[in-house]
Amino acid sequence: MIQHLIVLPVVLPLVAGILLLYQRQGLVRYKRAVSVVASVLLLFVSIALVNQAASGEITYYALGDWQPPFGVVLVLDRLSALMVLVTAILAVGAVIFACGGDDEKGSNFHGLFQWQLLGINGAFLTGDLFNLFVFFEVLLLASYALLLHGGGKARIQASVHYVVLNLAGSSLFLIAVGVLYGATGTLNMADMAHKLTSLPAEREGLVTAGALMLLVVFGLKAAILPLYFWLPRAYAAAPAPVAALFAIMTKVGIYAILRVYSLIFSDQAGSLVALEQPWIWWLALATLAAAGVGVMAARDLRLLIAYLVLISVGTLLAGIGMRTPAATSALLYYLIHTTLITGGLFLLADMIGLQRGKPGTRIVKGRPLVQGNALAITFFIGAIAVAGLPPLSGALGKALMLNAAEGGERLWLWPLLLLTSLASLIALSRAGSTLFWRSHRGSPSGSTLSRYQWVGMLWLLSAAPLMVVFAGPVSSYTQATGEQLANPQLLINTLLPDAGDAQ
Repeated sequence: MIQHLIVLPVVLPLVAGILLLYQRQGLVRYKRAVSVVASVLLLFVSIALVNQAASGEITYYALGDWQPPFGVVLVLDRLSALMVLVTAILAVGAVIFACGGDDEKGSNFHGLFQWQLLGINGAFLTGDLFNLFVFFEVLLLASYALLLHGGGKARIQASVHYVVLNLAGSSLFLIAVGVLYGATGTLNMADMAHKLTSLPAEREGLVTAGALMLLVVFGLKAAILPLYFWLPRAYAAAPAPVAALFAIMTKVGIYAILRVYSLIFSDQAGSLVALEQPWIWWLALATLAAAGVGVMAARDLRLLIAYLVLISVGTLLAGIGMRTPAATSALLYYLIHTTLITGGLFLLADMIGLQRGKPGTRIVKGRPLVQGNALAITFFIGAIAVAGLPPLSGALGKALMLNAAEGGERLWLWPLLLLTSLASLIALSRAGSTLFWRSHRGSPSGSTLSRYQWVGMLWLLSAAPLMVVFAGPVSSYTQATGEQLANPQLLINTLLPDAGDAQ
């Protein structure tokens, strides 16, 4: 059974999604039970995968026993195991929250939710570019429908931009994959990395063009400036559990950039080494600056959190742009923190909006809330964590990022990251004081929130103190992951033993 463990993060949501969509008109209790059980099982599987990857050994699963570079392979290393675990933790919180009533606004929520997990996990585990495209399409198709879950004008408008831009990105992805296949004769990422060591000079232009087209595609998924304009409105309009799950979507783009360019365009790629670095570094800084302005300008709590996601994107990209093991370790710690905390904040924003009634999540005066004290305390903790104030995980994550910067990088990253943190703090303070203190006089509004909503939201926000308590083991794992990514020959030799002999 242990040898089949790698494929379970793909098979579990696939089977659960089929069962749920087949019984889409069935009892709500049945659909909730299947979805929650599948998500919890995925969490246990992902913990087992992290434990397996922690030894430092890289393993792969060849579907149909077709060995690389010819077959479809799923690759497990420290990075892919970590990303699957973060996805599973996020999914458990989101699906429990949805059981509080959001899942009843459409008949197919749980089936689509599981299939989005299928696409996300497949993207993290796949070992070749074409199947990365396939899993991108699976997660995108599910996200198109989930974005529209419950209907409404705002969701339809946001989904049009989201669908059109991602269809354009998918077309460019296929073109880039075709160019790289024509130039190298393979789509297996390890094999492509090996072949770049002896690439004829006349093909370097084609590979460069394909690589930069991929950077545009991944930049669209990650929401890099100037390709981020679809994200704030889409995330703000999405149903709360969907928006929470979408917190990992930008990280799929971040992961793809980190995986593809650290493996294929590593030090052994000759003149093509680190060709993405100048672009990534400056675009990361620009994304940080633009997101900081967006945070200050936001007049809706959901929109504010969406811009906080963009701040995290810029911060993570800056870590990739520094291209050192220390920076990679720091960005992975920060990635875990920001994914879970922003996901929890999307759920919290929906809970606040439900109790405020007509004002919803707009940052304007409203009547006092029925559970105002509990919501205010939770918002205060989430705001401290996401803004990066001690003693929670955001402060530690940003400190690691600042410490990873070297030389001239500090002159750019330190002021921008600290200023965007200040902008986040000001915006969140303004939002909190308006939502909870500057209320109109009168009786409290709204009904009591479901226990499922509280459990799902607190499950995610609890990551802020827990990541400080377990900072040692987590940072040790991310540091080892950064060192493993800095030595791509380990993965190449695992998938292609003859490649090591040839060298």
